[in-house]
Amino acid sequence: MSLIKSISGIRGTIGGKAGEGLNPLDITKFTAAYATLMKRTAPTGHIVVGRDARISGEMVRSCVCGTLMGMGYDVLDIGLASTPTTELAVIMSQAVGGIILTASHNPRHWNALKLLNAKGEFLNAAEGAEVLHIAEEESFTFADVDQLGKYRRDESFGQRHIDAVLALELVDVAAIRNAHFHVAIDAVNSVGGVVLPPLLEQLGVERVEKLYCEPTGDFQHNPEPLEKNLGDIMALMSHSDCDVAFVVDPDVDRLAVIDEKGHMYGEEYTLVTVADYVLQHTPGNTVSNLSSTRALRDVTRSYGHEYNASAVGEVNVVTKMKETGAVIGGEGNGGVIYPASHYGRDALVGIALFLSYLAKKGCTVSELRKTYPAYFIAKNRIDLTPDTDVDAVLARVKGIYSSDEYKANGVEITDIDGVKIDFPDKWVHLRKSNTEPIIRVYSEAHTMDEANAIGEDVMKVVLSMV
Repeated sequence: MSLIKSISGIRGTIGGKAGEGLNPLDITKFTAAYATLMKRTAPTGHIVVGRDARISGEMVRSCVCGTLMGMGYDVLDIGLASTPTTELAVIMSQAVGGIILTASHNPRHWNALKLLNAKGEFLNAAEGAEVLHIAEEESFTFADVDQLGKYRRDESFGQRHIDAVLALELVDVAAIRNAHFHVAIDAVNSVGGVVLPPLLEQLGVERVEKLYCEPTGDFQHNPEPLEKNLGDIMALMSHSDCDVAFVVDPDVDRLAVIDEKGHMYGEEYTLVTVADYVLQHTPGNTVSNLSSTRALRDVTRSYGHEYNASAVGEVNVVTKMKETGAVIGGEGNGGVIYPASHYGRDALVGIALFLSYLAKKGCTVSELRKTYPAYFIAKNRIDLTPDTDVDAVLARVKGIYSSDEYKANGVEITDIDGVKIDFPDKWVHLRKSNTEPIIRVYSEAHTMDEANAIGEDVMKVVLSMV
């Protein structure tokens, strides 16, 4: 059994003893801790609860809703809903916060509580740490019988989310309808199967082929939308007449694209393509995290605007976007954040903008992909012993690549999140894990061989130290 407590929420495998898995006692404790934090700024009001289609979802929902009511908060239960739908529901209903019940791309036996503030955005690091502290101390007080919260269910927010997407200025329904698109989708048996078909229909897509759209929570493949997990939808595309396929994770905040030939578009290029379209119509800056492709920087600079990198994590991307006035941003895992809609990764927004651009370009998906710089990312890890001082190792790596020798060759160092070594034509990013003694090593270059080679070179430097 696993229970991972972090500043971004609590996630774990279902079952087990208290403190060892995600069970009703721990769900109640962390929900009460979150409500205690919320009460410091908003003693009354309602909190939105939405969930993906996981098998454990109803059990977790019952615990969370009951606990919030026990803490004196009213509950707005929006039922099966994507993460971005829940975020928008907080804003639309003027809630004091929200809890999303989803373990994102984790397998079916996992679940999690993702915690939102009154803006429908994830708690920041300090707030998340305070929730963990409150839970550890169990310093919460439940309401008496006359102060218990009330429960209300409203399942209209999926359509309200679609309406908000359709109302975006850059979403061109007429162009999409005139393109007569045939689209395939893989919703991995979760809430994407509830919200994507009506979205595509209302966008004007002529035909939709649905794969794994029944929201049973019994995922038919590993739910992370990576190429190695998407053989079925890729095979479907290779012998169909569909123009494009979209794949989402269980909570619909990540978007992967497959072209008309059944080939992966590249998860890093979902954001790059949407940003290209947005920047053509909306001058401004962009942001992605340090582990995302350099292609977004290249595209942004081609329009004469500024690209900035943030630490890894959606809350860090959003913070940097607000600081720099970015008009589009996100993460290289297929997460599109479009402030004209809201500050959260949103696959619905990504699909609508991608189809609008594709319709206006009048080309195939594979042809569109060829218009962008070619980069390849290699992902590796270095396993260490529990007593290894990872911070000291990373500091030594920074020192080596900060030397005059490397500076003279155009090497730049960023240390806001681990150590990123930017060479003129490639980069390597080293980050320590918060849950296990490893260093994650991401590297990017113009070919996969080059990406692996530069990653291995830096890994050898690290291994020589440990």
